[in-house]
Amino acid sequence: MIGSLTGILAEKSPPRLLIEVGGVGYDVEAPMSTFYGLPPRGAQVRLLIHQVVREDALLLYGFGSDAERQLFRNLLKVSGVGPRIALAILSGVSIELFAQLVHGQDVAALTRIPGVGRKTAERLLVEMRDRLQEPLVPAGDAEVPAGSPQAEALHALLALGYKPAEATRLIKAAGDSTQTTEELIRRALQSAGRG
Repeated sequence: MIGSLTGILAEKSPPRLLIEVGGVGYDVEAPMSTFYGLPPRGAQVRLLIHQVVREDALLLYGFGSDAERQLFRNLLKVSGVGPRIALAILSGVSIELFAQLVHGQDVAALTRIPGVGRKTAERLLVEMRDRLQEPLVPAGDAEVPAGSPQAEALHALLALGYKPAEATRLIKAAGDSTQTTEELIRRALQSAGRG
């Protein structure tokens, strides 16, 4: 399996990239969230890869962060969601906003993403909500208070596929309780990237 590619960014034409590695050009599809962080053509780039092997093709999907790749992989587990829809979701909303939409059960917002119809949105909410329903784990000596920014951030990390203990550790490491949910998620994901 190809886990990452480091090479020269030869072409970028959303959603397609061409990464040249050791004289071989790899076609990679990436969400817009990754495109925004890419260097100019001709520069070196490193992408995390999700590889899909089919009878008729070997497909590579590239991501600028592990959080993006994890959400992509979790989306593929939802019935009826393939790589195209998963890329559309990552291109249409941030990871943090997606977690908020799932937590808030916002079908209407999800259907505004190109390629996501009402039935797909409803399946996303049901199947991703199930992942959000994992029990809260103690953060230090006390459980995370329900409805607090910490609880919402914890639910978001669980939706991204983090284990409860790891998600709690990341929220705890993110800092004090006066932060907004978005700040907590951002800091937690940054510390996960450094870990």
